[in-house]
Amino acid sequence: MRRAKGRNVFDDLGFSREEAAGLQIKVELHSKIIKQAKHYKQAELQKILHETQLRVSDLLRGKIAKFSLETLIDYASALNLRPQIVTRQPTVELQPSAAST
Repeated sequence: MRRAKGRNVFDDLGFSREEAAGLQIKVELHSKIIKQAKHYKQAELQKILHETQLRVSDLLRGKIAKFSLETLIDYASALNLRPQIVTRQPTVELQPSAAST
């Protein structure tokens, strides 16, 4: 099954456009954090991220729901990553909802 361009798995799972966008940002940031974190042992990550072993373990095991976007941004910065949020114009024009007219 092919996904329409500009959509993500969260759209397909029934999340609203806004929720899907937020979740996609968290997933992308988390994957970059994990890639950078592979260079360290858990004990080193605890010191770098100023977190407990349990929190570091949750992060490494992909329990993204336990972390806010702000926390993930803090972790990325602590690992010398420079996270950015990029916005783009939609490829198709959005139609106003019936409730707003």
